Amino acid sequence: MKTLAVPLLSLFLALFQQTLDAADYRIAVVDPNRVVEQSPQYEAARDALQREVEERERDLRDQQEQITALQRQLERDGSLMSENEIQRLQNDIRSRTRKVKYAKDEFQDDFALRQSELRTKLGRQVQEVVVELAKEQKIDLILSEGLVYANPRIDISDLVIERLKQEFDKK
Repeated sequence: MKTLAVPLLSLFLALFQQTLDAADYRIAVVDPNRVVEQSPQYEAARDALQREVEERERDLRDQQEQITALQRQLERDGSLMSENEIQRLQNDIRSRTRKVKYAKDEFQDDFALRQSELRTKLGRQVQEVVVELAKEQKIDLILSEGLVYANPRIDISDLVIERLKQEFDKK
C-alpha cells in the first residue's frame, strides 16, 4: 500500500504544481489568535463577561463569609448553647455549604458556556469578514490554524482586525 501511495502523491504534487504555474493565484493567511485578541469585539465580550463574573463571585464570597461567621459563632458560643441550638446551627452551616458548592459548580458551568457562546459568535464574525475580504481582494486561498510559517506580505490579519473594528464602531 505504501509503495502505491508515494508515486500517486508525487503525481498529484506534479500536476498541482503545473496548475499553479499556469495560473496566477492569490494566497493569504490569517492568524486567528491575533485577530481574536486584537479585535474590539473580543475586548467588549471579555469585559462584559468579566462584569458578570465579578458579580457572581462577590455573591459567592459573601455566602462563604456568612458560613465562616456561623462556624466561628459555633466555636465561640458552642459551650454556652443548648444541644438543640448547636444542632440547628450545624445543620444551617451544612445546608449553606451545600448551597454554596452547588452555586460554585453552576457558576463554573455557566461561565464555560458563556465563554463558548462568545467564542462561537466571534468566530462567525471573523469568518464573515475573512470571506468578505477574500472576495474584495480577489484572494483565491486563505490559510489559517496550524500554520507553521507565512511571509508577512501575505498575512491579511491586520485587514481582518481593521474590518472588525469598523463593524464594531458601526454598532
